[in-house]
Amino acid sequence: MTATRDDFEHWLFEMDDHLKKFIDILPTDISSKLDYSTGSLSFLEGWLLSKYGSVNEILKESEKQTLDMVARYVGETFRKNLGGIWNIDLKNKKNVFYRMPVIEKLGSWTQCPITLVTASLDRRSGSFMTGVLNSIASRYGAV
Repeated sequence: MTATRDDFEHWLFEMDDHLKKFIDILPTDISSKLDYSTGSLSFLEGWLLSKYGSVNEILKESEKQTLDMVARYVGETFRKNLGGIWNIDLKNKKNVFYRMPVIEKLGSWTQCPITLVTASLDRRSGSFMTGVLNSIASRYGAV
């Protein structure tokens, strides 16, 4: 996804603008529920499940921007509820999250919002992302 540290810093710099754009393009019945709370992830996941029948559908080139915006929202929801920072590994090619933005709390946990989104589409439970966030909160504590 990101090739250099400068690319990643630019991606972070654009965070607020991309999140606003994302919320603006969503149907009002969904966007009105996106408040970065744990519960908002279930509304977002429900929308994803209704829009995409499979992981492959969101991985299409035409959906790249939507996946990025959804991942930004998921990551910010984790960060606001659990603490942590955005980071990226651009050195270790063996890292499963190599070149993908992650939210991490050093010494505790790391989550990749892109893989959370794709896993939620694969599992199709409607509560996958909320369950992951709640599991981290119960294990490591929230902010």
